[in-house]
Amino acid sequence: MEAQLKELIPFLHNPKPRVRQIALSNLLGQTPKGSPHRNVFFEGLSGGLKTEKEQGVFRDLKLLCRDQPEIAHDAFKALVNLSDSQTVISSLGEPFFLQFLASYIVYAQSLLADIAAMLLSNLTMNGQVCTTLIDLSVKVVQHPSIPGGYYTPGSRSATSPTPPTPDNYVEKEVKVLPLLLDAFVQAARDPTEDEKKAGRARKAKLHFLSSVFANVTTIPAGRSFFLTPSPTHPLESPSNNNTLEYPLSKVIIFTDHSDLIRRGGVASILKNCSFHQSSHKAMLSAESESLAIPPSTVTAPGINVTPAILLPLAGPEEFDIDDQEQLPPSLQFLPSTKKREPDPVLRLTHLETLILLCTSRWGRENLRSTGVYPMVRVMHETEKDDKVIDHIERLVNLLKRDEAPIEEVENDGSGQAARSDDEDDVIQEV
Repeated sequence: MEAQLKELIPFLHNPKPRVRQIALSNLLGQTPKGSPHRNVFFEGLSGGLKTEKEQGVFRDLKLLCRDQPEIAHDAFKALVNLSDSQTVISSLGEPFFLQFLASYIVYAQSLLADIAAMLLSNLTMNGQVCTTLIDLSVKVVQHPSIPGGYYTPGSRSATSPTPPTPDNYVEKEVKVLPLLLDAFVQAARDPTEDEKKAGRARKAKLHFLSSVFANVTTIPAGRSFFLTPSPTHPLESPSNNNTLEYPLSKVIIFTDHSDLIRRGGVASILKNCSFHQSSHKAMLSAESESLAIPPSTVTAPGINVTPAILLPLAGPEEFDIDDQEQLPPSLQFLPSTKKREPDPVLRLTHLETLILLCTSRWGRENLRSTGVYPMVRVMHETEKDDKVIDHIERLVNLLKRDEAPIEEVENDGSGQAARSDDEDDVIQEV
């Protein structure tokens, strides 16, 4: 059987589409983890060194992602399955293929953008791929007549049709991350009737991009992207007096989204960004305030993450008038049908974020004034998961303990007040 599968590999680049399709469909079943003959794809791969034959396997699969719809779907699926192995990262994480993936995902008319986002999510579990992606740029053709407002020529393939391009288009090089973030936000909204009728609606939901961003924010450069003011639209220039905002503010609305992958990734983004203590004031401040995150002096409206973190932790419970007035306005009159986040891992992640935001004196004071304690107190009454209960109690300990008057707390001059002095209350970055 294994010998027969190996004989199919050269047919992946056969000039006849039907032959390519048959070869790939027979190989696809051996790509998931645990398949008995999966090793046919990995023989000769060790420490990133590849023989010409194995290079050809992954080269063919990458090229097949641009093929006819059925072939492209199976090629993407094969690479999603195989990309759980770090031995293939040098083949799949190289800049040219990442440019194709990013270009394909952000273009609104790409048919298989969701599975391409799954592949990018797997690849960005590698820190070097995250670094490459952060520095990456792609070519963009901009014009109002193009679905989504722009087209990325690097996405050109049978499942990503090239739109008619008018003579007066604008072409530029644009960083990948702002484009991916814009596509992620756009994909969450329902298309208008006019967009549906004109065939301009985005073809994918792109929920897996939240996992990409969660992976990217595990490294400092990724957190810096989300915590550096930038223009609202990715094709705008920051030098043209455009309105600036923190990219993190674009994703916090999805903490209570119906899709588990989307809201789970956003929860991880918030937690990862909370390791950057200098950003806590901007993260917790209201949109009406304009703040910079040291050492930068560029200001943007506050991100106001507290309501977004508390919303998934809120249930149907009613509060007395004093506690209710402490809560953010958007949480004061939730319906009796409101359900708390059902996934204990995500509840735990949000609590870890709140604990991280408590590592500065300013953060603790802010969270005390925005109703965090009443919310987690009622949550504690019905919580069943031991880890979640433990983190609620750690958070309450930070919020309710006695502290020295504010003028007696030392400040190092950078705007960061004294950290929690209890090492057991600190979330460790991994």
